[in-house]
Amino acid sequence: MATEVRVKTIVLPGGKIEISTPELIPGKHATVVVTIEDNEPAQQPHVIDILTALPGHQLFHNAEEVDAYIREERGSWES
Repeated sequence: MATEVRVKTIVLPGGKIEISTPELIPGKHATVVVTIEDNEPAQQPHVIDILTALPGHQLFHNAEEVDAYIREERGSWES
């Protein structure tokens, strides 16, 4: 069974990383994956900006247009 150890550290001069933890058993094989974090947080758009950019929100300009469309659709089912 594999054991996962997550450690946050700072890259040392020369691109070196040092990890010391009791979970690391001498002689065992280990795979090391390094994720380098950006210093700047990612700029994420506001949810309202995402929604207004989506196609389809411009089909109706008000609630009355929505109601008229639904009535028309329901009427087509009965025809």
